[in-house]
This record gives sequence, structure tokens and C-alpha cells, in this order.
Amino acid sequence: MKNYNRRKFLSTAISSAAISFSPEFIQAQNSGKKQSRPNSKYMGDFAAPKLKEIRMAIIGVGGRGHAHLKQLAHIEGTKIVGICDLHEDLVNRSVSSCLEVGNGRHQDIAKYFGGENQWKKMLKKVKPDAVIIATNWNNHAQMAIESMKKGAHAFVEVPIAVTLEEMWEIIDTSEQTQKHCMMMENVNYGREELLFLNMCRKKVIGDLLHAEAAYIHDLRDQMDDVKKRGEGLWRPYHLAKRNGNLYPTHGLGPVAQYMNLSRSEDQFDSIVSYSTPAIGRNLYAKEKHKEDHKWNKIDFKGGDLNSSIIKTNLGRTIMVQWDETSPRPYSRLNLIQGTKGTLADFPTRVALQGGVPGATEDHHSWATGEQLETLYEKYDHPMYKRLEAKAKKMGGHGGMDFIMLYRMVECLIKGIPLDQNVYEGCFWSSVSPLSEISVSKGGMPQKFPDFTRGMWKKTNPLKIII
Repeated sequence: MKNYNRRKFLSTAISSAAISFSPEFIQAQNSGKKQSRPNSKYMGDFAAPKLKEIRMAIIGVGGRGHAHLKQLAHIEGTKIVGICDLHEDLVNRSVSSCLEVGNGRHQDIAKYFGGENQWKKMLKKVKPDAVIIATNWNNHAQMAIESMKKGAHAFVEVPIAVTLEEMWEIIDTSEQTQKHCMMMENVNYGREELLFLNMCRKKVIGDLLHAEAAYIHDLRDQMDDVKKRGEGLWRPYHLAKRNGNLYPTHGLGPVAQYMNLSRSEDQFDSIVSYSTPAIGRNLYAKEKHKEDHKWNKIDFKGGDLNSSIIKTNLGRTIMVQWDETSPRPYSRLNLIQGTKGTLADFPTRVALQGGVPGATEDHHSWATGEQLETLYEKYDHPMYKRLEAKAKKMGGHGGMDFIMLYRMVECLIKGIPLDQNVYEGCFWSSVSPLSEISVSKGGMPQKFPDFTRGMWKKTNPLKIII
């Protein structure tokens, strides 16, 4: 369902975006700590009852959803029971992919397609244990909320939601239904991210002071007419009307876990944000398309690059950047700095006080390339070592997708807490609406809501999983 209710979105995006994404509307939702609803249970360290077999359904089997489905079908303990998308051919393709693997586990898969509310029928009829949601951003929250209300754990593509109000509703629903709602931040399962997490936990770079995170990825080609289905039909509209960091979690998720944010040690406090002028998208539209093309009828107002600074309760800082427009190489930055050294990525490099043994003499030069082999041997994350062979075989962004999906299944079967809880998904995603407010107010600091209602102080740090 990458291709969602286009008629509804296209007819209302321009007229209503000024209201739904306006800084005033967003700020009105940011009310700090809210009271929990009756019969709620804090989900920070929540472990659901064990499942022998996970009956899984998926909403949206375009490029991303189909890739998830093919990998899930290979993982022991899963049974694909329902697939939903607007397009019948995409559903049939996904059913065929499931039938080819799994030693006969994935039989009699219910198929839903052709209507905007078919996913609701699937939830009611199939009653899955878990639902994968891989649709457009605007649908993430409502689909996750309804899935939990129907008794399923919800696993949502990034971002978990678009507005702060949606995030509060997701949290309230998760706490009331006692169902997981995990944002599927796959980058937390990359080899370098897991390596850095392990090194941070072992205090290799001392006390943590500062991090840098980004999503820098030239996606202007989504505005081309080559793609008849997919993100190009809806994602550019967000860039046209919203001015802030619209996609923060790929870079922010890993560094937030390095710093133990929202987990006993430290917490998000405030954010300041600035955007550059909005030039690149308008130029691209003029260069690539005729004057009367739809993209030339829209004034892209979102700045080409957004830079934000997050301050934590302990006074540590995180620079978060976003740029889907400029002609520059892909990067997530992925830098973490401590009192004894710095770990950085793109390319992977390490500087340590006293030097990296066998590579550098001091912290004035980076250890890179083959010089890092001894560090990989010593500090590669044990979970990565355990799953490396399978991950390389299955692929998915270098294997991180498979490790994420495997861990989701493993946690549900063992009845242990997920690696990413619902509050983390909301904190990381909330950078978008908060940055929009800050940009609109000339960089004025904005406080993060306390989605945990103070319970983060009692939430266990993410362990180094064996």
C-alpha cells in the first residue's frame, strides 16, 4: 500500500497541510507530560507472553513491504496469514514469494486488495498475532492503533507517526492493550552501529558527550514519472509543505541508543532547528519537467537541508541533519564522541586517546580501512557475529533488515522485551514536528514531550544481546 488514498491526499494535501502541519497546530499538541489513561501499563520493559508460532499479516507490499515479507517467510516461527495492498498484482506476487519458502508453513494466505479499508477487514477476519505496516507515513499511526486494538502487536515502518498527537495516541493504545508497537528502525542493526554500541557500553571512548546523525540521501528522482507506484506519488508533497527535519530516525536511532536516551541514563530535553532556503526541488522540477507538470505547479517550501541540535537532560548534544535534495553522497554521519575518543562512519573511522593499537600513535589521526580489523575482531557485536552468515545471505541494506526482522520474531517467541520500545519510536520521530515548530519560530528551542511520563528513569538500558 505504498500507493494509498491518492484522491483523498491529493485533494486535501495542499488545502489542509497548512492546518495539519502548521507550527501552531503542532505546538498545541506538545503539552509535556500527559496523564496515563485508566488500565494502562508502562511498556518500557514490557515482555509479551511467549508465542510458539507468530501468525503475521502485512499491510502494504510495495518495494519495502515485499522485501520484509520475503525475509520473514524464511524465518522459523513465522506463519504468514494475511497480505493487504491496494493492488491485486502486488498481493499475488507476495503470496507467491511466501509459497516458495517456509517448508509449507505459509498456506491459505488471506488476500485483501482493491479498497482503502481492506486492511481493516483483514485485521477483523484474520486476527493475526503481529502486523507489519509498510505504507505511506500518513497511515502509520491509524493502522498501528487499529492493529493493537484488534489484538495484534504492531511493527511500523519509519516514522512511527507524523504528529505528536498521533504519537500520544499510539502510546496510550499500546499501554491500554499491552501490545507492542515498535518502529522498525533497521539502521540500529547495521554492523557499524552495533559495533559502536558495543564499544560505547564497554566505555572504550569514555563518557559520552556529543553525537552526530543524519539522513543525507538525494531522492529527487522520486519526482520523475518513471515510478507509477510508490513513494514518488506522496513523499514529495511532504517536502513541498513542511519545513523541518522530515526523516530523522535512521541517524538518530543508533546514537540515541549509544547514549541510553529514554532508558535510565539520560533523556531528550530540547531541540533547536534551522533550514536552508528551499531551492533544489523547484530547480529540479523546472529542469526535468514541462512547465505545466504537477511539480511545477507547487512551490516547494521545505528547506533543502535542515540542521537541528538536540540537548539532553545531562547537557549532551546531538546534531541531526536531513537533506533529500542536494547532489551529495549518501551519509548518516553516525558519529559518537566521548572523553577518550570518537567513533565515526561514512567512512568508518576511529580516533582514540593514546592511539588505536597497531594503527595510530595518537588521537590526531584516524584509524581507517584495514587498520580497524583488530577492533572488529575485539568489539564486533555478539548478536552480529551470531547472525552474520544468515544476514549476508538474506541481504536487505547489507543484512541489517534481516537482523531486525529476526530479532522481532526471536523476542516474541522467547517472550522477552523488544530492542526498541514504543517510546523510543515516538521520541525519535518527534524530531520532525518539533523541528518544524523551531524553524517557524526562528530557531527557538522546543521541549520534548515526556512520552514515558517520567518512567524512563526506571527503564533498563538496552543490553548487549548475545
